[in-house]
Amino acid sequence: MIEQQFGRSLTVGVEEELWIVDAETLQLVPAVATLVAGAETRKLPGTLKTELHASVVELTTDVSDTAEQALERLIELRRAAREIAVQNGYVVAAAGSYPTSTPSEQMIAPVERYRDFVEYAGPSARRQGVSGLHIHIGMSDAETCFRVMETILPWLPVVLALSANSPYFEGRDTGMLSIRAEVLGFLPRHGAPPAFRDYAEWECFIERMTATGLANDYTSFWWDVRPHPRFGTLEIRTPDQATSVEQTGALVGLVHALCEWAIESPPRPFEPAERGIYQQNRWAASRFGPHGKLVHPDRDEALTVAALARELPVPLRGLDPETCEADRQLEVGRADGLPAVCADLVERSVA
Repeated sequence: MIEQQFGRSLTVGVEEELWIVDAETLQLVPAVATLVAGAETRKLPGTLKTELHASVVELTTDVSDTAEQALERLIELRRAAREIAVQNGYVVAAAGSYPTSTPSEQMIAPVERYRDFVEYAGPSARRQGVSGLHIHIGMSDAETCFRVMETILPWLPVVLALSANSPYFEGRDTGMLSIRAEVLGFLPRHGAPPAFRDYAEWECFIERMTATGLANDYTSFWWDVRPHPRFGTLEIRTPDQATSVEQTGALVGLVHALCEWAIESPPRPFEPAERGIYQQNRWAASRFGPHGKLVHPDRDEALTVAALARELPVPLRGLDPETCEADRQLEVGRADGLPAVCADLVERSVA
């Protein structure tokens, strides 16, 4: 049995992944140890942690009672990360990908589990130079967590479309507004989780895979959404990392509202073929962001993201369904080049 710590309904925890950038060259630097050490002497509403690449720092909030409180804590964490970085000749930038970086050339953080992961996954691991926004929503029990996951899953491509913020990868315009979503496809166990009937089936699958030794535990499954029983949460991993902290706050608010709605909703019918609709919508959201069409979760109809956003079961607050942050990156890049995009990301990441 997987350890469970459920019992806190609709609490919020947020993880952001920020790039560490040389203040003069605007190139990535493998300085996560410097930022983590600098945070140890500060009293913060969360922690600074390592990620796969040493040029990325993860900001993790303390458990918050509301989305608004989580945003306040993220603002403080971003400011602390920026201050520590500046003291050492660096700055930080938030985006789903860093425009001029070649991920395979970036240093891996000196942590054993990351080294083991790279040894197993090889080039598909080293290419994971992308950053996501991970949102943990507290759940009362395992069955509720599973039911909420299945209820919100068909709407998550809309969240991805609104969050798209990674049009550049390895120094080029990829033609995708969220190349991050596609880069994650290089990993084993990505995209939507398989269709399970209930939490018990999900747990049996995880235990079977871990028994083979090919996965350490459920955190080795890089799905877009997954139960996190040790935290007692549902972890939504769909969105690109936002540049504006206000955009992060709006995405956190949207995901929190979807989970609150889903708790009170009846279970969706068990229809494994719906995973095919999800994959189509996920790709379209990655390719076009808010400018594409997605299949309606409950009808045989393709709608624009803006039209579908109007049919979300919760209000859309603080997000423009007609645009996304990738649009700004492309506008700046086409006008002034990738160095200007990098400078803009740095400027807008810590307000």
